Amino acid sequence: MDEMIKNLNSFLADLAVYYRKLQNYHWNITGKNFFTLHVKLEEYYDDVNAQIDEIAEHILMMGYEPLGTMQDYLDTTTIEEAKNEKVGEKVVFENLIEDYTILLQKATKIKRLADEKNHYGTSSLMDEYISDFMKKLWMLKQSME
Repeated sequence: MDEMIKNLNSFLADLAVYYRKLQNYHWNITGKNFFTLHVKLEEYYDDVNAQIDEIAEHILMMGYEPLGTMQDYLDTTTIEEAKNEKVGEKVVFENLIEDYTILLQKATKIKRLADEKNHYGTSSLMDEYISDFMKKLWMLKQSME
């Protein structure tokens, strides 16, 4: 179980840093599609905020402690923070695709571990994330064409 909790906390850290990154992009996006992307980025970070809470509570329901400080998240994450600067849509799309790919890989790994341990609640939760991340990746890639 310790390996699954470690992976869930790593996933939680990625989500927390990604939330801040999305919000940073929301504030700093520039270009002709500003209005559309500003709204979409807010939708994304609202989704991620709910996921952060859900994963932390899931860890607690399993009897363990979720990471909870920014330092914990920064020490654990594989998601790179966004810089405090204006950013165009191409850079944002490229980074979102990279980050959602990381999150998809982590959710898939956690699902595999949960299935091995017959922890069906965790497995089922990861199904939702896998589906969500795959759809977002498809849509982002379509927007790049």
